[in-house]
Amino acid sequence: MAKNLLLEYSEELATRCELLCKSISGNSNTVFQLRKSSSSVFANITEAQYPQSLADMLSKFKIARKECTETESWLKLLFNTKVIDEQSFKTYRNLCGRIQRMLTSSCITIEKKIEEKR
Repeated sequence: MAKNLLLEYSEELATRCELLCKSISGNSNTVFQLRKSSSSVFANITEAQYPQSLADMLSKFKIARKECTETESWLKLLFNTKVIDEQSFKTYRNLCGRIQRMLTSSCITIEKKIEEKR
């Protein structure tokens, strides 16, 4: 059985962000939004594993890509406000970038398949 790296990376991102959020004292909007966007990346990629159609899968992947970009922006805000250090931010940013590239590649492939069916 082939490993689904996209799903694994999205689970890693959601898990790491959840643990980060738990470690941050207080209940800020940034923490809430980071939790929400990172878990949405994982949830949408998980849902895309059993799509109703190629268009449904494409939609889930595009939402996940947007949520991943949002996650990266909340992490940048935490870095800018010195809640996380530069090395931590770079680690998260690299994981987000990997997921975004995989999603973009998947979207291109799915769009081609949809176009071929027309």
